[in-house]
Amino acid sequence: MTTGFLAAEGGSSISPSEHTGQFEFLGMTFNGDTMWTSTIAALIVVGAGFYVRSRVTSAVPNKVQMAYEALTGYMVDQVQGRMGRRPAEYLAPLTIALFAFILFSNWLGVIPSGHPEILKPPTSDANTAYALAIFVFVSAWVWGFREQGTRTLRRFVQPYVALAPLNIIEEIAKPISLSLRLFGNILSGTIMISVIALIPWWGLWLPNAAWKLFDLFIGAIQALIFALLTIMQFFGPAVSEEGH
Repeated sequence: MTTGFLAAEGGSSISPSEHTGQFEFLGMTFNGDTMWTSTIAALIVVGAGFYVRSRVTSAVPNKVQMAYEALTGYMVDQVQGRMGRRPAEYLAPLTIALFAFILFSNWLGVIPSGHPEILKPPTSDANTAYALAIFVFVSAWVWGFREQGTRTLRRFVQPYVALAPLNIIEEIAKPISLSLRLFGNILSGTIMISVIALIPWWGLWLPNAAWKLFDLFIGAIQALIFALLTIMQFFGPAVSEEGH
């Protein structure tokens, strides 16, 4: 990728490889901002889980419990519709955790954090997107072998053995497309914020507020898409029966 493809305020540039707090360790480069914001997003997910657990009641549910139950019911329905009841008990929590982590990661970019951004969304870093996609890819294969053993490999020769090479290419391309979809959409949001920052201060507030609201919507949609594609493109085919 080019190192600078958009001029920003102060003559700086916006680049997918531009990170604050980079450091070297054992010959490897670590993006400090991505590590920091990923940790924040993970702590928010864990904290939200404990908060929801403390608010659960068997009486009239509160708004927090109703929102969580609605999300859980939706994810369970999606897994059951694709794979049946038993896998939903194991896979629904995974998809909910992925959704929550990506959602809070995306929404971190909505918080004003100066220039350069201190709270840059970790999902705007290709490394985070690739890591999430690889995690889903490996988890689906482990799940497939656990449920069906070597029978899970039969999907590569369906509907015809001659299509095996194309099926293999498709399998390899799935985590790449999944990660690039998330990365590209969130990175474009950070680019738009930098473009809006070029507007004079007296006219900045309206487009900035409008885009922040739109960014909230995009962040939620991308988190939901990632979770649903995890079910439909990865775990579903890994345990699907021939002719199912």
